[in-house]
Amino acid sequence: MHLGLTPWDLSDGSAQHLQAQAIIAEQCGYDSFWLPENHFQTGAIPDPLTQLASVAAATKTLRLGTTSYLLTLRHPLLAAEQVAVLDQLSHGRVILGVGRGFAADLFKAFDIDPTAKREIFESILETMQRAWAGEPITIDEATAVTISPRPRQQPHPPIWVAAFGPKALAQAGRLGLPYLASPLETLETLTANYARHRAAGAASIDCIPVMRTIHVSDSAAEIKELKARLAQMPRPRTQVVAKIDDWAIVGEPGWVREQVQRYRESLGITHLIAARLRIPGLDPVRLRRSVECLPELLA
Repeated sequence: MHLGLTPWDLSDGSAQHLQAQAIIAEQCGYDSFWLPENHFQTGAIPDPLTQLASVAAATKTLRLGTTSYLLTLRHPLLAAEQVAVLDQLSHGRVILGVGRGFAADLFKAFDIDPTAKREIFESILETMQRAWAGEPITIDEATAVTISPRPRQQPHPPIWVAAFGPKALAQAGRLGLPYLASPLETLETLTANYARHRAAGAASIDCIPVMRTIHVSDSAAEIKELKARLAQMPRPRTQVVAKIDDWAIVGEPGWVREQVQRYRESLGITHLIAARLRIPGLDPVRLRRSVECLPELLA
């Protein structure tokens, strides 16, 4: 099982701060380092490829992943070029997790019809794949263009689809692309989602990635405190769960190992991405301690 990680401290937006976390991840044995895309909020990450380029410069082996590069916001040729540049800069280490977006203010700000987001997403992705393959892309009757550079990975970097809801899962399955599960859904929901994904056409896909909020601690008091704070946080309207343990893995080392094994046996996951605790004000030392022990714990 490949083990990935999101940054655990986003309080500083500098390249040096992000690079330091990626270097620690690489030294500890993580396989990949991941950033989401989000807009119009405190600490937003509107351009994950730029930040991952800084990580590429400071690391050698880490795969560089986006959990939700929003295709609906982008021109397909420019997006294809930018992804290809990052893949070249990193010597072929990109994993491109793509999404459509869901926030109403996002679609309004970028003048996108939310009812057409799936069609827009699929059209942009198809054009990007053709451009990566070196195919001339027709602009008008007299003009066709090809992009350069093309990705180092051929025909293109691995593409995973961040999907929520039956329609998005069906689209990912029909396209024959792995479905990247969010850190908010329960194991029961994930089981149903993967079944729906396979039934839509992804039965032969052997890449099963899952994100989980994970924190490891030897302190029962710390675990109790973190779970209580997680329970008090506002939840997205799409998350309907009764207990923290339904969607997060926060506990002592032995318990964390057992829970991860439970996910592996239930879902057959091939990639586990450890997502940060979205709690403000946590001690960075505590967070780093959890990050450092997880690879050895799951080895």
